[in-house]
Amino acid sequence: MTLSRTAAPAAPRTRPRVRPHRAPERRRRGFLAYWPQYLAISPFYILFAVFGLAPLLFSFYLAFQRWDGIGEMQFAGLDNFQYLISDDVFWLSLWNTLLIWVLSTVPTLCLALVLAVLLNSVKRFKAFYRMAFFIPNITSTVAISIFFGALFATNYGLVNAALKAVGLPEVAWLQNTWGIKIVIAVLTVWQWTGYNAIIYLAGLQTISSDLYEQAKVDGANAVQLFFHITLPLLRPIILFTVVLSTIGGLQTFTEPKVLLGDTAGTGQSGLTMVFYFYRQAFSHNDYGYGAAIAMVVLLVVALFTILNWALVQRGEGGRARR
Repeated sequence: MTLSRTAAPAAPRTRPRVRPHRAPERRRRGFLAYWPQYLAISPFYILFAVFGLAPLLFSFYLAFQRWDGIGEMQFAGLDNFQYLISDDVFWLSLWNTLLIWVLSTVPTLCLALVLAVLLNSVKRFKAFYRMAFFIPNITSTVAISIFFGALFATNYGLVNAALKAVGLPEVAWLQNTWGIKIVIAVLTVWQWTGYNAIIYLAGLQTISSDLYEQAKVDGANAVQLFFHITLPLLRPIILFTVVLSTIGGLQTFTEPKVLLGDTAGTGQSGLTMVFYFYRQAFSHNDYGYGAAIAMVVLLVVALFTILNWALVQRGEGGRARR
């Protein structure tokens, strides 16, 4: 008789122990590990919260109140916005703002692009030209507005003197509804053309010269180089400047305020949206209605910014498909 040993049953395999999820702890350790970096950038966020976010939230709250700046606030609900919709002066200010924006933005960006292309081809004194183009942008807007007020004055302005010298009739620039808009637009063009030209110049210098050399070998002329190489490759930068010009142009205030005073000129032709907000809030002490106007200005600027962003996405998507 032989004894047979039976194998002992295998012990059930046990799944390896899973360590408890410690992601929150790691995140906490990560936050604590980088606290010097967070501390270094905190001044920006603190200043933004105090001087940017807090006034914005207070303005939003104020838009639903009636308040003269001294007495107690009274809840007004949507009354300020309902009145704004029927306010003809507000729609006039919106129309003036859009007209001035178009009259100033299109020439500004076109001139800036031409200047950037010319400056990119200059071999000497590049630093001098860059500084000269940038000076109007760092000059005080108030000083520029006073200068343009004298330049376009009816009786003693240099512009009318030049028109008279060539036999053309004088123009009452600052007493004419269209003249006021043109003066504000010219002022904006003079102030911002150099700034945008410097941005375009930076973009031009990122384009490889090999592309131009290869196109020249294939027989392309200067116009074809510009429209088939320069312009397509600068498209993101052009749209970036359009967004910046939109945000700045829709908030025009200092130029008409200094040039025309509180009246905003003949027929309130220089009354922009921000100018109207200022007049309602700080001249008429109607802070609730002024805050409602400010909220609508914010909405208009946001809509145009989103529109420009959509154009950028559309352009990038089109290139990717090609």
